[in-house]
Amino acid sequence: MKSSTLTPAVQTRAAAQPQGPTRSSPSGPLRALCFAAALFWTAFAILEGVNHGWPAILMAVVFFIAPDLTMLIAVREAPGLARGQLPARAVPYYNLAHRALIPFGLAVLYSFTAPKEWAPLFAALCAWLAHISYDRAFGYGLRAKDGFQRG
Repeated sequence: MKSSTLTPAVQTRAAAQPQGPTRSSPSGPLRALCFAAALFWTAFAILEGVNHGWPAILMAVVFFIAPDLTMLIAVREAPGLARGQLPARAVPYYNLAHRALIPFGLAVLYSFTAPKEWAPLFAALCAWLAHISYDRAFGYGLRAKDGFQRG
């Protein structure tokens, strides 16, 4: 396809996309490691669900889905965007929900401070970490300011 037949948004995207792997989208052995981490966090969330019942299972399911709900921010702006592009206003929220340090830090904090009645929260944090790990394993990373995948 000639570059003259591409729309300006697609031309800009093609020119702006870096070549090769980036920090937010691992490749090769690192993706396999991310998949192993995803399986670990999934198993941990299931274990917590089995140990603590339906509240933990429900919270785990909600927290597994919730990071991608950030894509619904500014959904009215979507008609003018290219395929795979998030609205610029949604990018900071999407990236914040897809940073593993946040749920991991909360899980560490939880393990030292939270009472046992909050056990469903730990299942939810494990599910959140599983979601992020699956995204990295399948090649989905953080978003650039223009709304496209960084890698």
